[in-house]
Amino acid sequence: MNDFSVHRIIGRGGFGEVYGCRKADTGKMYAMKCLDKKRIKMKQGETLALNERIMLSLVSTGQDCPFIVCMTYAFHTPDKLCFILDLMNGGDLHYHLSQHGVFNETEMKFYAAEVILGLEHMHRRYIVYRDLKPANILLDEHGHVRISDLGLACDFSKKKPHASVGTHGYMAPEVLSKGTAYDSSADWFSFGCMLYKLLKGHSPFRQHKTKDKHEIDRMTLTMNVELPDSFSKELKSLLEGLLQRDIDKRLGCKGQGSDEVKEHPFFAGIDWQQVYLQKYTPPLIPPRGEVNAADAFDIGSFDEEDTKGIKLTDADQELYKNFPLVISERWQNEVAETVFETVNFEADKTEHKKRAKQKKLYDIDEKESDCILHGYVKKLGGPWTSSWQMRYAKLYPNRLELHPDSAKPELVFMDQIEEVSPELVQVKNENCIVIRLRDGKVVLTNPDEIGLKEWLTSLKSAHKLSQELLGSMAKKAGKIYGTDSNNRNTIIATRNANGN
Repeated sequence: MNDFSVHRIIGRGGFGEVYGCRKADTGKMYAMKCLDKKRIKMKQGETLALNERIMLSLVSTGQDCPFIVCMTYAFHTPDKLCFILDLMNGGDLHYHLSQHGVFNETEMKFYAAEVILGLEHMHRRYIVYRDLKPANILLDEHGHVRISDLGLACDFSKKKPHASVGTHGYMAPEVLSKGTAYDSSADWFSFGCMLYKLLKGHSPFRQHKTKDKHEIDRMTLTMNVELPDSFSKELKSLLEGLLQRDIDKRLGCKGQGSDEVKEHPFFAGIDWQQVYLQKYTPPLIPPRGEVNAADAFDIGSFDEEDTKGIKLTDADQELYKNFPLVISERWQNEVAETVFETVNFEADKTEHKKRAKQKKLYDIDEKESDCILHGYVKKLGGPWTSSWQMRYAKLYPNRLELHPDSAKPELVFMDQIEEVSPELVQVKNENCIVIRLRDGKVVLTNPDEIGLKEWLTSLKSAHKLSQELLGSMAKKAGKIYGTDSNNRNTIIATRNANGN
């Protein structure tokens, strides 16, 4: 526990609380889920608590899934079980549904796509989630989502579960039918219920906001859901497929799993690799600087009187002897993201100071000169013109100077330039200015796109004025020397001979 500094409470469940915390040695922020051993014993929840640790280790090991709240560490103290999880500080979809109102089809499609990949990750590991609902879908600071709380998840690789667990209004008919074995089929039905809730504000089986669990269950087992005319044809088809009571007819349960859902016409045009890389823009970005969750006072705390008479024995502690765990891949990523990032930051800071000092000197040098624009750019160079090299560029009416750190500058005179690219051009995945010369080309870029566009405009303007000036001089030379008025080679040769 001393390895972490604990911050404010961000949630509470049946057995304990969730806090924001920071790892002491790397500074990485996490969520710490603490379960009270006495409360677990009082509610006979030992199997559930240990099962959650197993499920988290299964989904957190191997290929990373950006759509599940995964675990990096697990440990226990004499009175607590602690999970160290991905921190999601953007609130949950239930909270945002109450703040934002219902979502439209396009917005819902974004959340649906990311949740599908989270379910796919679990199902490939033979895990059925069993508690899919908006309250368990958490947003990160950018608005992307992850499935959280694997307390009810279950491994069905060896034996299919048959317990009736979950949230009323989201449980599949086979889950409600006591004694009926099921697998990942239950999650696709819950997925359909969740999508309906995002669109309409309530579960399809909770009409008129009834809280009667028996009535909700009865409707789930018997009612055919009537979908509003406002839903598109593709959306109706998707929900009808997901909310099938007959498992064999249900979308996602016909042998191809998540691929059946991903290939449905409602998701036509979705690039699933781009979804996995989180390249689609989220419809809702949580407000920065705010805690997108209930106030700590509203979350409340447990009544210690509840567990006053509960004693933890050696046998109780023995249950948790194998609880501690470190997911090595995630620990290595933590070190890479934080320690190495700090080293790089310090190096960047030193380099920034050096450049600032150099720029100050250039600023003084160019104060009274005819320099049009100056600043750092990156030039494509090196062996086989394959790497970006930092240069301090200075643009004058008749030339472009590219200064390395400690060498003579490379000079590009305006009369050597055939063309400056009219627009920015993609080179090696960067937006670039391409300057075509008589005997080659110069490629420049800058991480600051606004600054790069200023360089492009200034270069085009300087080149145009230079051409007009050279053309005018050629005409005057033609009148004086009787040469061809359209030939400027005489002027250029004269300049080259003089070295000016």
